[in-house]
Amino acid sequence: MDYEEPQFFRVMQYAARADRDVVDMVSGNPDWDPPEGLRDGLRDYAEADAGDYQYPPSVGLAGLRDAIAARRGVDRNRVLVTNGAGEANHLAMTGGLHYFDGTEVLLTDPVYPYYAGRANFLGADRSFVPVAEDNRLRPADVRAAASEETAVIVVNSPNNPTGAVYDADAMAEFAAIAEENEALLVSDEVYDHFDFSGRFASALDADSPNVVATNSFSKTMAITGFRVGYAVFPPEDGPTGELLERARTQHMLTNVTGSRPAQYAVLRALKTTPPDYYAACRRRLERRVDAFCDALAEAGAAYNRPEGGFYVLARFPDFPGTFENVYELIDEAGVAGMPGEAFGESRSDWIRFALVTPRVDEAAARLAAYFE
Repeated sequence: MDYEEPQFFRVMQYAARADRDVVDMVSGNPDWDPPEGLRDGLRDYAEADAGDYQYPPSVGLAGLRDAIAARRGVDRNRVLVTNGAGEANHLAMTGGLHYFDGTEVLLTDPVYPYYAGRANFLGADRSFVPVAEDNRLRPADVRAAASEETAVIVVNSPNNPTGAVYDADAMAEFAAIAEENEALLVSDEVYDHFDFSGRFASALDADSPNVVATNSFSKTMAITGFRVGYAVFPPEDGPTGELLERARTQHMLTNVTGSRPAQYAVLRALKTTPPDYYAACRRRLERRVDAFCDALAEAGAAYNRPEGGFYVLARFPDFPGTFENVYELIDEAGVAGMPGEAFGESRSDWIRFALVTPRVDEAAARLAAYFE
């Protein structure tokens, strides 16, 4: 699969050019409102003093880093605020490839294409470990694939696109494999608030010097445009402490810093948003998963019921997940999803649908009518 060109834009641009109404189920942009505290923070910031319109600390606002550190149970100095989880993952992967001797990035199949694209951009060798039939990555398979050539292992839980959620035992195994092979485990946990299974565990719980956990507020607070993410690196005084200092330097040289008003608003939201907000988001998604999966069953499709996140993989009879077939669904059914072949080999017969649209029921009805 070609990971050099951003594949999502191919489908989004095709859908935008369609001569009919299309339900967008390609991108992961939440369709619900952000927390009210975030809006309040923006309003207050508009009246801030001139000094508050200047550079914030490169590593992020101290209060925001405190809040992140408290939630993650780590020292604030380990937290680096980034421009979304994308930069956090980039810094972690770059750091692992620089620090450890190997040249290989070990990825899952199916894989979120940006991980593979980033490895390609960095000139790394790429290897893929297929998930099992239940869509989960088996630690034993990762251990068999890892070697002295491995510098970085990337996992994502809850997973995009499979919806798999990994518990504490699995995360501890992944971290142990990284240590055994002198590699870095990069754990992308951006969908952690959307765990339907109750099984989610952060890789940080493994307490390993070979783990970087990344996250952002983009999905959690429905603010993908704010670009406020973060990475939690190993302690600076530990055996892999160089990773943190290198990431700080690279972040500063590339971005100088992140957006001060965006960080300010996120911090206000963290302080004022009740647990009910996040619970309501999960319930909304669970209802959509139920409705969409029921409609897929009526259409004769196979599907995965995700344990977390907001994506569903579906397989329709004699209709593999190619770009050509996705374009056909846009033209003929008015529904846009992502082809399985964009995520790798093991789920190339499937199509991924993002359930972040209020038109989930309408999309499901269109698919059922098309395949009846």
